[in-house]
Amino acid sequence: MKALMLAGGRGTRLRPLTHTSAKQLFPVANKPVIFYGLEAVREAGITEVGVITGETGAEIRAALGDGSRFGLSITYIPQEAPLGLAHCVLIARDFLGDDDFVMYLGDNFLLGGVQELVTAFRAGDYEAQILLAAVDDPRSYGVATLGRSGEIVGLTEKPAEPESDLAIVGVYLFSPAIHEAVRAIGPSARGELEITDAVQWLIAQGHRVHSHLVSGYWKDTGRARDILECNRMVLESVEPRLDGTVAGSTEIIGRVVIESGAVVEDSVLRGPIVIGTGTKIIRSYVGPFTSIADDCMLEDAEIEYSIVFANASIRGVSRIGESIIGRDAQVLPAPRTPAAHQLIVGDHSTVRLRA
Repeated sequence: MKALMLAGGRGTRLRPLTHTSAKQLFPVANKPVIFYGLEAVREAGITEVGVITGETGAEIRAALGDGSRFGLSITYIPQEAPLGLAHCVLIARDFLGDDDFVMYLGDNFLLGGVQELVTAFRAGDYEAQILLAAVDDPRSYGVATLGRSGEIVGLTEKPAEPESDLAIVGVYLFSPAIHEAVRAIGPSARGELEITDAVQWLIAQGHRVHSHLVSGYWKDTGRARDILECNRMVLESVEPRLDGTVAGSTEIIGRVVIESGAVVEDSVLRGPIVIGTGTKIIRSYVGPFTSIADDCMLEDAEIEYSIVFANASIRGVSRIGESIIGRDAQVLPAPRTPAAHQLIVGDHSTVRLRA
């Protein structure tokens, strides 16, 4: 069995952060989200991985390399434009050959990995297996409608009026039969080759398609609030580790990770949190569910339930919460007068200010 990891797409729901960085590389507990998927694939015994890349292909290649750091062999497959998930299968035909494969969306996080799913797929003699999860607003997902016996009776991609609350999780298992399906379908109204149409084609042709309801934690990290929630979930399981330097009257409460080379002075750290290598935290408060990446500076600042990317600087500001601070960003106090907010806000940004 092989794996097809999808790392293209423009990440429009995460602008402006995705103007300068691939969404699959956004840090969750200071580790790019796509790394979790690659590790899950390896733990399932799969070693050959095709990675679909788009506009951020160079950044993805630099982060993943040849795959050896994960115990994998990676083949890169460029996609000229985001033309749909079924199009990804179409252009990966030579790499996939006649092998079964897992297709894993690189911005999805599935707690518990895929080993049991792979085992069940192999034992079940299915042509396709899709994962489903109940969501509050299914309009942003592929949606499945099930019959009385749990069989799939319909699949719709991002419907305006969903017939169920069952979203299709971004992890699929396919036999080689899917290759005929992706060749048989045409573009949708969105101009893309939809994987939901391909799976629907398999069902119409009498192939066995199995659905599995996810009982554990799954998150599509396509929106800022989803990344923060995923970060919270991963931090819940961190084991405390203090490899950096802790000085002065610093108080550490709960599960806190301070990486080697980090310095914390006269601060309060209330876990679960992760502090990256080379980061300095001076006279500051870092509250629960916060991950601060490498080489950041926090001085006379307060922050909680947030993600801070590498090389960011936060000085003299309180109190930051439920926020994502991008790479090389600076968050600084405004002058006392005039009493006005001073902002440089990029396209597609969201800023919330106290009135």
